[in-house]
Amino acid sequence: MIKKFIRKILGVKDERNPAEPIILGQAEHGIDLKLVSPNAIRLTQTLQEAGFKAFVVGGAVRDLLLGVKPKDFDIATDATPEQVKKLFRRAFIIGRRFQIVHVMFGQELLEVTTFRGKGSDNAPKDEHGRVLRDNSFGPQHEDAERRDFTINAMYYDPANQTVLDYHGGIADIREKTLRIIGMPEARYREDPIRMLRVVRFAAKLGFTIEPATRAPIPVMAPLIDNVPAARVFDEMLKLLLSGHALACLKELRSAGLHHGLLPLLDVVLEQPIGMKFVTLALESTDARVKAGKGVSPGFLFASLLWHQVLEKWTAYRAAGEAPIPALHLAADAVLDTQTDNLALQRRIATDMRDIWAMQPRFERRTGRAPYKLLENPRFRAGYDFLLLRCASGELDMEIGEWWTAFYEAEAGERERLVTQANARPATGEKKKRPPRRAPRNRAGEDAGTGADSAADSGTNSVDAASRSASSSDSDYSSASYKREVG
Repeated sequence: MIKKFIRKILGVKDERNPAEPIILGQAEHGIDLKLVSPNAIRLTQTLQEAGFKAFVVGGAVRDLLLGVKPKDFDIATDATPEQVKKLFRRAFIIGRRFQIVHVMFGQELLEVTTFRGKGSDNAPKDEHGRVLRDNSFGPQHEDAERRDFTINAMYYDPANQTVLDYHGGIADIREKTLRIIGMPEARYREDPIRMLRVVRFAAKLGFTIEPATRAPIPVMAPLIDNVPAARVFDEMLKLLLSGHALACLKELRSAGLHHGLLPLLDVVLEQPIGMKFVTLALESTDARVKAGKGVSPGFLFASLLWHQVLEKWTAYRAAGEAPIPALHLAADAVLDTQTDNLALQRRIATDMRDIWAMQPRFERRTGRAPYKLLENPRFRAGYDFLLLRCASGELDMEIGEWWTAFYEAEAGERERLVTQANARPATGEKKKRPPRRAPRNRAGEDAGTGADSAADSGTNSVDAASRSASSSDSDYSSASYKREVG
């Protein structure tokens, strides 16, 4: 057994039966059982006691081998979905393309899949070869062959603490190599989303994509257009919430996968201000993810698409539109396009629109305008976005510093700051000529712009580099997006 494992590491061709995995004990794989969810152990034990095989599988095993506590645990078994459902009180069968079972233990959700077979040539496919539905079950070694990458095709049995490795996944982990199982072209054609997954895993893990795995991606990238937009959005969200968003987007661009998804990256990442803005936004997001804090998808996409909005906003104003209507027109144009490309949900699009619409209001710091803006339930989202604009050089840093001071100040200090702002024009405002008989300016009232959403808003907090002085961290993520990133 050890000799076979060494041959695998050295790249020597292994003539063993592909149905026989390399089996590693705890001393060889080094997985710490304390990192395994007690509910995952309970679930596998229940299935095994009922006479079925059951293993922790996929990304959870990969993370355990890397010494990282997995965020989610998937289970693979030879029990059918119906058999699994009968063993657990809170179990639900879902899925059309391939049926899986969601088993709930308190607030923890575990996903249970039945070993998949090689499938049938008669499985429904679209005209490009993408498999639409395939519920064929099979033996464990065929299930391993159906998985996407070698590092995700290992099985861990908590009962005897052994790892089953069918495709040299442990060797690839130790070599930090990302390798697809089977012929890359065929696997990408079956499911084009795998091209986005290979980018995410490479950036997240710091692995090198094996040349044969990378080669077809630029040519086959257009196949992603045939995938339902909702699936693309889910994968993009995982990419952005991976804790390595900036690295993922750079890898996405390097592989030529951003065309049709985020084509503006070519423009944004080549402009000094745009590059700095996106970098600050994604670094802040990565820091929050790594700290276990919530992140708003609306804030993320508002940041990525802001310079496209800014470009159109400038064009509409140059054509004679007033600033506020021009901003709304620009937001509408960008959202109409991106909603088709990325299946942006209405809530996320509303968050983005509100964040953008608040920006001109920050440039009015006289009269009651700052107080009214501070009462806006979406103030923090707009405020953090403003700080990004200042830190990137798009706006004068003085605006962000003033709003930070105003946000943190007591009532008396706020009055002083507003009085001070009344004594000089805010950036972006025209200085008012005082009336002939009145030597002092009269403070105007803010009529308000943008859409004040009553819904709880989400935003990232900007780090010290962005000069954020936020008093406390809030959990900005909605429940529907507290999901797998691994």
